[in-house]
Amino acid sequence: MIKLYSTHCPRCNVLIKKLNAKGIQFEEITSVEEMKALGMSSVPILEVDGERMDFSKANKWINQQEG
Repeated sequence: MIKLYSTHCPRCNVLIKKLNAKGIQFEEITSVEEMKALGMSSVPILEVDGERMDFSKANKWINQQEG
């Protein structure tokens, strides 16, 4: 399960475009309340199999995926 915690900020939109371009299926979560409850203080956060990644790490992970 891949989740993207997003507020549609410019960085969030970059990850959305990259995920879609690679054909990677993901669930987008935009609930700020849910993000705060999980202790998140910034977005985007990409969660893959329970591992949370900030923008830089998420960008690297997406680039490594086969498209």
